[in-house]
Amino acid sequence: MLHDLSSYAIAKLLLAAVLGGVVGLERELSHKPAGIRTNMLICLGSALFTLISYEMASTVGGDHTRIAAQIIPGIGFLGAGVVIREKGTIIGITSAATIFVVASIGMSVGAGLYVTGVFTTLLLLSSLVVIGNIEQRVGLHMRLLNFRITAAPDSDIVARAHQIVETAGIHTRRWHTYKTDEGLLVEFEAEITVPQERDLVTRFGALKVRCEVRPIAAINPL
Repeated sequence: MLHDLSSYAIAKLLLAAVLGGVVGLERELSHKPAGIRTNMLICLGSALFTLISYEMASTVGGDHTRIAAQIIPGIGFLGAGVVIREKGTIIGITSAATIFVVASIGMSVGAGLYVTGVFTTLLLLSSLVVIGNIEQRVGLHMRLLNFRITAAPDSDIVARAHQIVETAGIHTRRWHTYKTDEGLLVEFEAEITVPQERDLVTRFGALKVRCEVRPIAAINPL
């Protein structure tokens, strides 16, 4: 009986490790925080704690959900560790949410809900990969970009640049103006989508100035 129980538990733990590893692989390939090892360990640990909770309740009595219930606040604390505030933007929220779901997958496997765990893994991967690609193509992601506009020294580019971004309804910050050997350099930052970026570049291009755009950070990356 003990041998059968051990084999049953090992099968659960292996499945949890595989499911967590698959999700972690997607995170790793996307160059996001919390990769293969992290997600594998989270899913494995959640499954193990759920198993221990059930076994201890069966052996010594008590509520079989007591230990498993503590996984949720623990995962919340871990997920907060991947959320970073950088230059006024918050990144890592999707990775934190992924960690939360991966923990639930491990709990479902530990509780013997294999179909639920596998289905949730497939649904999670679909959300990260398919919906992520759609967002990228449609241009729904906001990005923090640095704009550098170079114009003639006697140009009124500063006033015209302000007028363009105000007309487009775009929030900008950190405006700087420099005099260089090439002329007048205007620099600012803006949180915009891909279509908004293209629109700004087109408008600045119509002024016959040189416009350079450099990404600073992604907002709410996958």
